[in-house]
Amino acid sequence: MGEALPDIAGDVEVAKELAKAARTVALRHFRSDALQVGNKRATDGVFDPVTVADKEVEAVIRSILAEKRPLDGVLGEEHDNTVGSSGRTWVIDPIDGTRAFMCGLPTWGVLIALNDGSRPILGVMDQPYTGERYIAVSTDHLLTSLCQRGEREVRLQVRRCSDLADAVLCSTSPEAFEASEDFERFSTLSKHVRLTRYGTDCYGYAMLARGQIDLVVEANLKPYDIQAMIPIVQAAGGFVTNWHGGDCQDGGQVIAAADAAIHTAALEILSG
Repeated sequence: MGEALPDIAGDVEVAKELAKAARTVALRHFRSDALQVGNKRATDGVFDPVTVADKEVEAVIRSILAEKRPLDGVLGEEHDNTVGSSGRTWVIDPIDGTRAFMCGLPTWGVLIALNDGSRPILGVMDQPYTGERYIAVSTDHLLTSLCQRGEREVRLQVRRCSDLADAVLCSTSPEAFEASEDFERFSTLSKHVRLTRYGTDCYGYAMLARGQIDLVVEANLKPYDIQAMIPIVQAAGGFVTNWHGGDCQDGGQVIAAADAAIHTAALEILSG
């Protein structure tokens, strides 16, 4: 008989340990004059930054997982994938929002997800500089989404906004819509909402779960860009899908919405 899988409470404690270790490493480099920045696509003439913080944060997370969850796989942005034997995979984006990080802006975060083989069931977005940790569990038996800051803990709940005309829409950057038709559809949606804001990275999804905004729309995402945020938004009562209403855990075109009505309305524009 194979080894029993860990319970979700144990996984949450491991995720917190990962976030704590990552926070220490990330803060060592944030707003440092000595921050080392490279370009992963220099040969293409495209600026795709990677910092020493990205690499070191993922390395420390992987080292802890190798000790605490040796049977699980690890999918990360900066290091080779580790194939596990448990059927579960930890999905890591060590610094989501590297451009914000290198500019000293606090909209970046450390993303940690646990995928049970079918979907992400645990998600963490840790913002070390503000001290906020967004953590959620979304399983068949447990649904909870929280923001922890020091000793204070707040249960997350999306706000209800049923009319696009009243909605606040966020996205990371117009440049992230590499396909012109994607940006055209986003621009059309933007004309229907009250306010559009750029530069939010993973923090936009956290603000949606917290009830501050109503929509996040992005494209060209990788699995490690979105998997941690799916449980956080869903357990707070929101919706996260691709632009056709389907599963978005593999990335690509993603929409997060606080309300079913504006989710449906936005999909009609984005999928057109």
